[in-house]
Amino acid sequence: MVKAVVLVKSPKKLIAARLRMVKSVYDSFAVSGQFDAVALIEVGELAQIKEVTNEIQGIRGVERTETMVQVV
Repeated sequence: MVKAVVLVKSPKKLIAARLRMVKSVYDSFAVSGQFDAVALIEVGELAQIKEVTNEIQGIRGVERTETMVQVV
């Protein structure tokens, strides 16, 4: 399994709840600072991370994302 953290910039207050609707997101929560929410994702293969981040970027209100993949 491959895990990653996706930082999300969005002016929408309920963006963390919307992130939880994405299949591979196992947790999400609002944060303070440069980004507004964090999505924790887990997929079977590294290539699937791109698919999940594309789905997150397609959520209405998402302005940008930054993805950090766990290094094991």
